[in-house]
Amino acid sequence: MWEVRRQSRYHPGFQVSRVESWRMFAELLQDLEPWPGLHARTWAVLESLPAAVQRDFLDDPRFQITIDNYTPEAGWTLWMPVPGPPGEGSRCVVLRKRLEWCHAGFAAWVIAHEFAHAWLRNGPWGEISDVEEAADAVAAVWGYLRPPGTWADFFSIPS
Repeated sequence: MWEVRRQSRYHPGFQVSRVESWRMFAELLQDLEPWPGLHARTWAVLESLPAAVQRDFLDDPRFQITIDNYTPEAGWTLWMPVPGPPGEGSRCVVLRKRLEWCHAGFAAWVIAHEFAHAWLRNGPWGEISDVEEAADAVAAVWGYLRPPGTWADFFSIPS
């Protein structure tokens, strides 16, 4: 079997295959398995994040990735770990199913933006006190710029 190997983000000098990367993140991504497109998009973003961010997520038992289960008739239910002490906000990333079929660049940006919130523990970043602007800025540093356009542009139903 052919495997592409790349430098490990965790141990410089070692090589990590895509299969090994997949195994590292498999538990975090298990709630997304029923949506293979969203699973793949989320894994691609997670795999691209800096090593320190990946390690932070993998080492924190409060960090999780799950799917929004909203239904108009029943509302939604979400089970997540209780936030920690001050400065240790929620580490739960909740993604919507429609990120599976919306514009790929937009989906990647939303996923990175939500990971940024988790990494920042829903707090500020440097001089940026607004948590949404902080998450946008961190996502941009990671290479995920907010695409231009209106939200409706990214959710048109594919024909």
